[in-house]
Amino acid sequence: MVATTSQSLSLIEIAQKTRESSRQLAILSTEARNQAIEAMAEALEMASHEIIQANEADCQAAEFAGISQPLYNRLKLGETKLKATIKGVRDVIKLSDPVGSIQIKRELDQGLILKRVTCPLGVLGIIFEARPEALIQITSLAIKSGNGVILKGGKEAIKSCQILVKVIREALINTQVNPDAVQLLTTREEIQALLELDKYVDLIIPRGSNEFVRYIQANTIIPVLGHADGICHLYIDKEADIEKAISITIDSKTQYPAACNAIETLLVHGDIAGKILPQIAQALITHKVELKGDKLTKNYLNITVATDEDWKTEYSDLILSIKIVESLEEAINHINTYGSKHTDAIVTEDNNVAEIFLNKVDAAGVFHNCSTRFADGFRYGFGAEVGISTQKMPPRGPVGLEGLVTYKYQMTGNGHIVDTYSGENSKSFTHKDLLE
Repeated sequence: MVATTSQSLSLIEIAQKTRESSRQLAILSTEARNQAIEAMAEALEMASHEIIQANEADCQAAEFAGISQPLYNRLKLGETKLKATIKGVRDVIKLSDPVGSIQIKRELDQGLILKRVTCPLGVLGIIFEARPEALIQITSLAIKSGNGVILKGGKEAIKSCQILVKVIREALINTQVNPDAVQLLTTREEIQALLELDKYVDLIIPRGSNEFVRYIQANTIIPVLGHADGICHLYIDKEADIEKAISITIDSKTQYPAACNAIETLLVHGDIAGKILPQIAQALITHKVELKGDKLTKNYLNITVATDEDWKTEYSDLILSIKIVESLEEAINHINTYGSKHTDAIVTEDNNVAEIFLNKVDAAGVFHNCSTRFADGFRYGFGAEVGISTQKMPPRGPVGLEGLVTYKYQMTGNGHIVDTYSGENSKSFTHKDLLE
């Protein structure tokens, strides 16, 4: 039932163990948590060959089962990706400790001090399809932020997840972090059971397809951090630099098409459509991208007609829909109608137009003259990310450590009582901020 944990334990017992371990982890020093993360990185390096072998077995089984190409790309954990992920683990060590930060320190009256201090959320439930590197990233962020973690990977990545958690837990034995702070679930039935553990799990983070994430969001009362769709757009304005526009389009679509920050729709201003579309199409076709377009686009390109359904679709593959728009306002309206509030970009040399776009497009990430593929916690300098949130309430966008902590109010007095500050002759509060 649960890898590297006694098979006789029920899920509730496992959750209880994770909760208890997370409370111990929450009060460890920064140094102790960083030492545990370094031990984890070293162990992963030592076991790289074994990890890659397990992942290759998963990939072979998934291929035999007819896994889609985008999901296969997410599943595959080659040497290069593993090394980059371990580097990301060590980058987490370098980040500032998010726990114990004093956000407010205020004197309410002489000797009566209020503080707002950051603290861990508690226990994270991570449910993901493929993406074994996500397990590594999230575990390192969980330890850094003082949280326990219960991991549930997809069946296609079971061998990869099992070896990764085994290596991590064994590494933690020689640190101050209790290995029980990291747990792995392995059966499909445990997903729904995990979603019902609101007494023990403080946040659910799903990573996977639109259908998968929507299922998670609809089947739990535990807060969910994540996004269901990655329908990202690139708008090429009439004042765009052609060379920049082509380069950014190619990167945003083809650098890693299975990623949620790859573009699915290209919007082009009508004034430059005739000039730029043939060049962009030629470049995209060279990269084996299948193109679809609206009726206006078909005046310039011999491609498949795009339907209204295409504007709503996250392909996660080498497919791109193209639409010609007659104004900035039309582009913004299209994005705000069909976008998923993930990441949208504009290419233009007109800074005033760019400013309007950045302010009016409703998305977690809005970019000017750069690829949407930059929407990533590692590239933002977060060390790694637990996921990308498209909700309006923070955290929003790529979520690193700051999304894994909350805060509590601490107050210290010297016999102070509220009655002193009530009534006709009440004493006034000083409300003096003590933080510089």
